[in-house]
Amino acid sequence: MAKIKPFKAVRPTRDKVALVSSKSYETYPEGELNAKLAFNPFTFLHVVNPGYKYHKQDVTGEKRFKLVHNRYLEFKENEIFTEERTPSLYVYQKVSATHSFSGVIAATSTEDYHNDVIKIHERTLKKRELLFENYLKNTGFNAEPVLLTYRENNVVNDIIKKYKSQRAEYEFTSMDKDLHLLWIIDNQEDIDVLIDAFSKIDTLYIADGHHRTTSSCILAKNLADENPNHTGEEDYNFFMSYLLSDNQLSIYEFNRFIKDLNGLTPDEFLIELDTYFRIENRGQELYRPKEKHHFSMYLKDEFYALYLRKSAYEFTDELSRLDAEILFRTVLKPILGIDDIRDDSKIIYSQDKSDGLELKTKVDKGDFKVSFGMLPATINEIETMVDKGLVMPPKTTYIEPKLRSALTIYEIR
Repeated sequence: MAKIKPFKAVRPTRDKVALVSSKSYETYPEGELNAKLAFNPFTFLHVVNPGYKYHKQDVTGEKRFKLVHNRYLEFKENEIFTEERTPSLYVYQKVSATHSFSGVIAATSTEDYHNDVIKIHERTLKKRELLFENYLKNTGFNAEPVLLTYRENNVVNDIIKKYKSQRAEYEFTSMDKDLHLLWIIDNQEDIDVLIDAFSKIDTLYIADGHHRTTSSCILAKNLADENPNHTGEEDYNFFMSYLLSDNQLSIYEFNRFIKDLNGLTPDEFLIELDTYFRIENRGQELYRPKEKHHFSMYLKDEFYALYLRKSAYEFTDELSRLDAEILFRTVLKPILGIDDIRDDSKIIYSQDKSDGLELKTKVDKGDFKVSFGMLPATINEIETMVDKGLVMPPKTTYIEPKLRSALTIYEIR
């Protein structure tokens, strides 16, 4: 039931791809960003940070988006980018020190999103949806694919394996020591096999890129309304995705950091927690949960283990069993007064791929009063909830791989 489509990617020339492709613009610290802009004339960061050319980095709104479009055209005119001669699909592999990911880059259908073939697991913010829709409309391209996942398919695996045995079009190592490889699928028989294989897959799950997806769908509707000859096959009816089987995903937790205790003293806060949790003071011993419904907490120079009292909490559906939802229902909302976890300045989130010490260090600096950690959701939990029409709280999962920008670019014509 899922529809994929080959497309003519605009992409860096083979000799420059390592210099052009970048991590997502928002992930760079200011110093590193400025260094890359200063010393690498080929980095795609010049395209998405167009004001740097005029020593003016505070350009915003449509003016910035139009400058992005101009820098993009300059990269094409200077032959930093080339365009595929025929519509193609792509196999992309990313290899880190601990993981290897291999999937297919393709154009996926906005209609599938509306028909619930492509499913979400978290809500989006309308403001961000409209901002990115405006970005896509003015720039005319998308350089970072949405990460979609599906239950493993042997036919897709066989095509990926076939191309990985051949010489890659791209093979380079980025500064974070990850290896990146890209193969072009331009053989029509292989393209048809993949199209047919995905047409037999019932559901694609958005693993990363909810705002990019919804923004693409908004743009598609707006452009369709403006086009009297709309057919449904125009490029704007599709968006670029990286399709990866669910058994390859790496899922990490997000820690929660709270700025105040809602008027409570630390001792009063602990008494309130006792309603729902058995509490163990671990002192300076770093505690990380090993089971579902167990939580780590750092409060006033000490670590605590929180074990949910199941007799005090009612499980009503899969969402109610999710640790991030349990924390919201038992602590964040009733005790700390955080009603809207998507848009409350009292709470911030930080992904945890390290040793968990961040729970302590951020609080010790004085910016936060308490922090919480938990086990990450599993892919089975995510898919089960999505299949039942449930939506997870924001920042429940940090999913990898994170994809580089400008390896392949999808133009919206």
